[in-house]
Amino acid sequence: MYDYDLIVLGAGPGGYVGAIRASQLGLKTAVVEKDKLGGVCLNVGCIPSKALIHLAEGFSSLQEWEKMGIQINRQGFDYSKVFKKSRDAAERLSKGVRFLLEKNKVTIIPEEGKIEDPHTIALASGQKITAKNLLIATGSRPRELPGFAFDEQSVLSSTGALMLQSLPKSMLVLGAGAIGVEFAHIMNSFGVEVHLVEALDQVLPLEDGEVVETLVKMFKRRKIKMAISTKATSYQKLPDGLLQVELEKNDGTKSSVQVEKILVAVGRVPNSQNIGLENVGIVCERGFIPVGDYYQTKVPGIYAVGDVIPAPLLAHVASKAAEIAVERMAGHEPPRQIDPTAIPSAVYCEPQIASFGYSEKKAQEKGIAYSKATFPYKGVGKAVATECSDGLVKVLYDPKTKEILGAHIVGAEATELLHEILLAKTAELLPADIANMIHAHPTLSEGVMEAMRAVEGWAIHL
Repeated sequence: MYDYDLIVLGAGPGGYVGAIRASQLGLKTAVVEKDKLGGVCLNVGCIPSKALIHLAEGFSSLQEWEKMGIQINRQGFDYSKVFKKSRDAAERLSKGVRFLLEKNKVTIIPEEGKIEDPHTIALASGQKITAKNLLIATGSRPRELPGFAFDEQSVLSSTGALMLQSLPKSMLVLGAGAIGVEFAHIMNSFGVEVHLVEALDQVLPLEDGEVVETLVKMFKRRKIKMAISTKATSYQKLPDGLLQVELEKNDGTKSSVQVEKILVAVGRVPNSQNIGLENVGIVCERGFIPVGDYYQTKVPGIYAVGDVIPAPLLAHVASKAAEIAVERMAGHEPPRQIDPTAIPSAVYCEPQIASFGYSEKKAQEKGIAYSKATFPYKGVGKAVATECSDGLVKVLYDPKTKEILGAHIVGAEATELLHEILLAKTAELLPADIANMIHAHPTLSEGVMEAMRAVEGWAIHL
């Protein structure tokens, strides 16, 4: 007889969501978490960073009020209060996770746990607990770059950047993925001189090139200095306290830049070590736990979700995978896996970028025939009225059936607008269904409607 039907190792977006869903389905569940509930996302990731973004955008908007003749004195600005607001948001939501777990009668075990056998977790206190099923949701941590080890003073991880209580005058951001771009946006909005360096040939390498062009133009307008196809090779501390970073482009051209802080944002590493995988014969591949249908490992009764498996490192992917896993444990028949073409991606910079499905590059690589339609924000009345007319809505579709293959939006509220198109794809609707649906005027969502009308060849405001 087991102590629980399910023990969840880790209480991030995969772990706590899986635990709550399991309890809803009648499984007696415990969650083992050595740190704060909510994991990286709620405590040192998605939530505090979005709080900073919100405050940064409010700060940068002061320039618009000054154009109206209002005099604003910034001398009393105290970034430590911005930091405190971001921590308040994280702590409030972490407490909310505790409330939800307790409400759903999930046992919370605030300890480090290690897998001893397929049904046993050994706790740091020496106690052992057992369950019919185990769900590994131990998440990930920032990846270090050789020669740029984190000291959280000069060289920061994303966690260290979130914990800054005063602003540097300048910062070099290594890595122009979502995390790097968002921090570049935050720091620049608060007046920090930002240098953004990316080893690949595009800022946001996973996003559609045409969409990224709009972001790059706006970043240049904001005086963010960007270097693509460039690597940082080393750095040294100068007598005046600055850091001199040596850069090298792929063609061999060398240069250097002096900054106060370096932020390394070159990806994340799965937390698959020291959790007892060797005790059950699970061998990781590049640090990730291999899983099959329903996110089961090769060991019956052991499942894994989130950043610890080879899937997009996104909180919403972890949550959905956990739901699928525990529904399977409870005897239901959920989808075998998440449809990768239906996963929304969101980058919360200014302008925002959001996407799902195929980009042109991916479609070309896979030999998938496609057509595309775009509609610019400058054709949307509300975008012009609210001075956010930089952006576009782009749709890829099957040229024969008109099936939606992917969508890419850059501009104000892109991360919200995307879901109308994703819902249409999920419901197997066609562009004509959105094109013919009445959208309130004036709204930014009219841009989505017009893009779908462009698919049909009858966009009105273009």
